[in-house]
Amino acid sequence: MAEKLVVFICVENAARSLMAESMFNADPPGDWRATSAGTRPAAAPNPRTGPMLKEIQLALPEHRPRHLSPELTDRARVLVTMGCLDDASCPARLKSLELRDWSLEDPAKLDDEGFRRVRDRLVSLVRGLRAELLLSDRRAADMPHRQSR
Repeated sequence: MAEKLVVFICVENAARSLMAESMFNADPPGDWRATSAGTRPAAAPNPRTGPMLKEIQLALPEHRPRHLSPELTDRARVLVTMGCLDDASCPARLKSLELRDWSLEDPAKLDDEGFRRVRDRLVSLVRGLRAELLLSDRRAADMPHRQSR
């Protein structure tokens, strides 16, 4: 069976997508897992990302910001952008894929309270995505039973 992978995407892979990856992988549904990447990755995570995650008892993913490759998008079952579709750095091929755009502000441009608002919105969005994937997996598992009745 193909890997059940969610890829969280933002421009720099320095804040939003890293936080979403950490949140998702803290309690992934079933055999799903998440990773993250950027269309123009930064050299390092935003210095506030780690402390903001620590406030909610999470840690940064172990990888550095990395480039979103076509291979990674091909492996993903779910692609979630953080708002990069409005950015000139978003590659045309990404805009042609089926994905979800959460349209979140870049917290690097906000004060600490704004950064926390983005983080807390991510908590809610990731929780909803986990529930949706878990429900979808349950429905798929039940389908053969329903059809044989």
